[in-house]
Amino acid sequence: MSLTGAYDPDNIFAKILRGEIPSVKVWEDDRILAFMDVFPQSEGHVLVISKTSTAQNLLGIDADDLAAVTAAVQRTARAVTRALSPDGFSIMQFNGEAGGQTVFHLHFHVIPRWADRPMKGHGHAPMADVEALKTLAAKIAAALD
Repeated sequence: MSLTGAYDPDNIFAKILRGEIPSVKVWEDDRILAFMDVFPQSEGHVLVISKTSTAQNLLGIDADDLAAVTAAVQRTARAVTRALSPDGFSIMQFNGEAGGQTVFHLHFHVIPRWADRPMKGHGHAPMADVEALKTLAAKIAAALD
């Protein structure tokens, strides 16, 4: 998919927002949903999405929604680092198929990183155990400010 075109209301994140597909929530409010990536590139990999915007990518979101998402990414990254004590973290955001985007609902990845653990490739990680994700989500949620 290119950087333009109509938003697909049947993308997996839209279905998660409508409750049609389950997710392992870390936290949410009226504008944001943060949930565990089921194909984590690293232990504690969290996705952050807007609940109010149907932007496919960074180019389509309005400034107010982007500000809310950016603040949510920072809040989530703080909780991930408090909860899991990684050596660092990566924030990733992909735009368009050629840019590595696989789900065309704007989203940000918060990926904890450890010096002695390689990160799995985007779109190449195996599916995680749901119970393990629930444990991680609870630990991260408990570290929210």
